[in-house]
Amino acid sequence: MNQITRETYKVDAEGQILGRMAVDIAIHLIGKHRPDFQKHIDAGDVVEVTNVDKMVVTGKKLDQKEYFHHTQYPGGIKSKSMGVLMKENPAEVLRKSVSRMLPKNKHREERINRLKIS
Repeated sequence: MNQITRETYKVDAEGQILGRMAVDIAIHLIGKHRPDFQKHIDAGDVVEVTNVDKMVVTGKKLDQKEYFHHTQYPGGIKSKSMGVLMKENPAEVLRKSVSRMLPKNKHREERINRLKIS
């Protein structure tokens, strides 16, 4: 059986647009850039991202985009705008955008764990 060799893909986020960078990261985590890609095998790379606090968001997303979660109590829906989350933790904004671009299957957790943000 063939061994999976994972390479390290390094991304410098300084001056890059969030969505376009997230697409590139998701493709490398899935392994679609490889010539031997098979969708049922998780053979993606490890992705390391630096300078996350210097990435760019276009349009009015910082004010208008909301991230929601529920506390599991009645009436417990909470929301934060992208601008607030960017000030608190820009790595979480990138992690959420990449995670939502990955296929919703059993490999999703393993793939997002290979994303290293510093």
